Amino acid sequence: MQGKNGTRKQIQGQGYVGWILRVNLESGAIGKEPLYEDLVRDFVGGAGLAARIFYEEVPAKIDAFAPENKLIMMTGPVNGTMVPTASRAVLCAKSPTTGSFFHSSFGGFFAPELKAAGYDGMIIEGKAEHPVYLWIDDDTVEIRDARHLWGQSTFHAQSAIRKEIGDDEIHVATIGVAGEAGLAYAMVLLDMRAAGRGGVGAVMGSKNLKAMAVRGTGGVSVPNMFGVYNKAQRLNDLVATTPAIQGLSSYGTPRNVASMNDAGILPTRNWQTEVFEGMQNITGEAMKEKIVKGNRACMACSINCTKYSVVPDGPYKSIINGADYETIYGFGSCCAVDNMEALCKADELCDEYGIDLISASVCISWAMEAYEKGMLTRDDTDGIDLRFGNADAMIEVLEKIGRNEPGIGALLAKGTREAARIVGKGTERFAMQNKGIEWAGHTCRPFPACAVGYATGPRGGSHHDIRPTAEKSGLVDRKVLEGKGALAVEVNHWLIFADSMGLCHLGEPIWGPLKISQNQIEALNAITDWNLSYDEARKIAERQWNMIRCLSAREGFTRDYDQLPIRFMEEPIPEGPMKGSVISRETLERLKDDYYEYRGWDKRTGNPTPAKLRELGLEFAIDDF
Repeated sequence: MQGKNGTRKQIQGQGYVGWILRVNLESGAIGKEPLYEDLVRDFVGGAGLAARIFYEEVPAKIDAFAPENKLIMMTGPVNGTMVPTASRAVLCAKSPTTGSFFHSSFGGFFAPELKAAGYDGMIIEGKAEHPVYLWIDDDTVEIRDARHLWGQSTFHAQSAIRKEIGDDEIHVATIGVAGEAGLAYAMVLLDMRAAGRGGVGAVMGSKNLKAMAVRGTGGVSVPNMFGVYNKAQRLNDLVATTPAIQGLSSYGTPRNVASMNDAGILPTRNWQTEVFEGMQNITGEAMKEKIVKGNRACMACSINCTKYSVVPDGPYKSIINGADYETIYGFGSCCAVDNMEALCKADELCDEYGIDLISASVCISWAMEAYEKGMLTRDDTDGIDLRFGNADAMIEVLEKIGRNEPGIGALLAKGTREAARIVGKGTERFAMQNKGIEWAGHTCRPFPACAVGYATGPRGGSHHDIRPTAEKSGLVDRKVLEGKGALAVEVNHWLIFADSMGLCHLGEPIWGPLKISQNQIEALNAITDWNLSYDEARKIAERQWNMIRCLSAREGFTRDYDQLPIRFMEEPIPEGPMKGSVISRETLERLKDDYYEYRGWDKRTGNPTPAKLRELGLEFAIDDF
């Protein structure tokens, strides 16, 4: 990793500001370190670069809550530019849920503001003696006392910090009481956007770090502003004329609720079926008619997919950015609740407590099924009638989870994998999780490439390691198994490449959907003044994916960890257009063989071979697993 003259060159300009902020909460040391050109040429930024740094700095087999675990926030080169959807960044750590490296993606304004303050990313290490928050004001960085903020909700803490700084325009990332208590799926709320999955909020809480606030007055330099402007204009024209993206602009991510139900792929009653009779009350169209007051967008994004929604009064009074599709899936069809106002309240509570709404809702739907089947009694649920469709019960249990309240709240706060282990009685058969992460709202029973992508994905039940689009839309024949391992790999690549550039996956029609697109490559080349070909870009993505797989492998993960929920392998969809669809264990094993072979991995272990690591310049990892 040395340059030809034996030195390393710092990168500045070309979309990078050239500095990484390092903060040691234990010693109070604060400094900045150069970002080197060889690193970004190999890993770009975002998730790929964070994984490389994590591999070097964080030892294997540590506890996720140990001071040795590090929080790494990393932006990408497109952050802070005018490229559409270029607001995404990642917050990374060893996950208390999966037990391996996890990158949780978020949008909004925090990442571009961090770059404007002069940093491409930051590494937070150690544990503070008492609650603190980090204040980044360009070159002035302080660790401030946050004992007065401990115990406050995310929203109250953000307001208090803005008042304390005296600036309503700063951007603030906070944990809630769930993160303070170390809940398995605690998240970080960055203004109104969430780094939701993997328990990164719990890791932040374990470090006594309540919040991070940033104000930046600088900018991002590119070699050719006119070239970037022209590229952004062309991409914005695509955004404005691509029907799939325009549906997002009109209705947000709930645009597809009705079509998914009609296709028989809307997860319902904890995935017992995939058709919901109350669907018409929770569609994007119904939401727009009932509660939506306006559109909001992340920085530099012309999609405007976020909906500002208000329930003005009543028991579900709330104000939210949303609801997004995952809210409607999790608290709606999965819990069989067709009351849009109740879904908004659930969304608001998740943000206030700082908990991942996908995991929280799927945990509750698991408990509802266990309750209806007699595996949980009213004594187990603290006297709550926790049946499917009971919106008030759902809200009550959600608040208990957020407070980690003894009883049903503390049980479900552990996640479905651990809760099912504690309850037993066969409840693990319908625990909808993989690698400890609750399943997002996208089916894989009819879609083999999606199935093997989920099974092998490093983040378990995450819909951002794989996408069902190709098979769902008919771009490829969903009934054919041949080639689906290869398809999953190529979808992996465009997603990780986007996560390293800083692009939002909701721009899938222009960034994907089958493989790394020319639009991705051209946007990166315009900003960095590189001249990457498709093959070169693909090799970078392959290097990034293998780096993350190495992080799992050195924790002891093998092929056996690449699984699906038992329900998906043993219970065919019982009704609707996809009736009979299932991914049997035998089918999954065949798909895994194809996936590993296409990647050049050892089919016995499911991990990269020494030859593959040498090919990608990852020789340093060969002896670590």
